[in-house]
Amino acid sequence: MCTLERKGNIFILTLTGPGEHRLNPTLIDSIQSALTQVRAAVTTTSASSLPAALITTAHGKFFSNGYDLSWAQSSQSRTYLMDAKLRSLVSDFISLPVPTIAAVSGHASAAGFILALSHDHLLMRRDRGFIYMSELDIERILPAWFLALIESKVGSPRARRDLMLRADKVTADVAVKKGIIDSAHDSAEETVEAAVRLGEDLVGRKWNGHVYAQIRMDLLSEVLDEIRGDNGTSMRSKL
Repeated sequence: MCTLERKGNIFILTLTGPGEHRLNPTLIDSIQSALTQVRAAVTTTSASSLPAALITTAHGKFFSNGYDLSWAQSSQSRTYLMDAKLRSLVSDFISLPVPTIAAVSGHASAAGFILALSHDHLLMRRDRGFIYMSELDIERILPAWFLALIESKVGSPRARRDLMLRADKVTADVAVKKGIIDSAHDSAEETVEAAVRLGEDLVGRKWNGHVYAQIRMDLLSEVLDEIRGDNGTSMRSKL
């Protein structure tokens, strides 16, 4: 599950507990409910919103270890449901009228990395954790919308190759060099503190949140097209 805390104009969404924060319908619904609360809190009219920022982080050694495959393995319909819910959640992140920051406090694997990558800014602790697109190792096909999001956020073809065609486990300092994340920090606490400072700087710009969200949606229009067009059939286990 998750909690949502407000500190002034900064919202902090935390995936709670010591587990792997596997993405299943229960956790995804909890995160989506938190985003709904943020949207309601900052929206003043249909054309304006209060300046704010959202930080997402997690307790324990995992930011998120991806889809809850053990929950989904009992039926194909569960797999489709899980993917549909994550597509809806990522769409909500993209349309949220505030800047978003992922403070990655541990391992971010597969769909867990996609969750982090759905944010505008990505900060990561360097003393523990890695980014890992595990699909090649576990013989799963990447959904087209995963590929679209990674292509839109990771500029280097070599970095994308290493993520998806080598299944590298990328630590924070390496991820900074590859242009995958914005910055690396010495601990989970320092990562969140840096995210709060960044959030305060962004809030200080006093942007119109609806304009911000529309620009983001336009910038990521190809990702949104893939999200709307993917019915989950790309989530197959093997070629």
